[in-house]
Amino acid sequence: MAWPATLLNGRPTQRSHLRWQQRTASANELWLVIVDASASTRRFQALSQAKGLLASFFDQAYRQRARLTLLTASGNTPRWQRHGLKASAALQPWLENLGAGGGTPLLAALEQARHWLLARQRRHPQEQQRCLVLTDGRLKAWDPLQPLPCPSMLIDMECSPVRLGRARLLARQLEADYRSIESFKVLIN
Repeated sequence: MAWPATLLNGRPTQRSHLRWQQRTASANELWLVIVDASASTRRFQALSQAKGLLASFFDQAYRQRARLTLLTASGNTPRWQRHGLKASAALQPWLENLGAGGGTPLLAALEQARHWLLARQRRHPQEQQRCLVLTDGRLKAWDPLQPLPCPSMLIDMECSPVRLGRARLLARQLEADYRSIESFKVLIN
């Protein structure tokens, strides 16, 4: 109801005197989730903890009506799993079957994600994008990375007693907020 426009013509006495305003649809929101599912994430139940956290994030995406795109980094090459789907219970089987193994093509996944996000921003300029990266940071040396073109958060799933701390450096280079998975313990349990 557009009250100012309605009341400018005096007190409405009939339905035809009411003035309506168009609802403005909020910009669509897209969350890109990049999961490091390399063999090192099996140690100390890091991937299991990440799955619990992802279930909470998927639930939050559902409540906020956000779309999800999923990219996994395991084996030799990163793999796109889902593109722009509405968050729903249909993601549960994917999450349950998510396993770890092989190498860590995380750097290739981040580069693919950066290019994909830039292309998507050109096609959908009103879309609000966010990126969530889950990794233990167990990478060999790498060249400095370019930041992702949207607000990002890197969740460090390194749970081993001896921590290398490379995920923090990775977050700094990506200009992403850094959080350790332990800071989400309430959501995981």
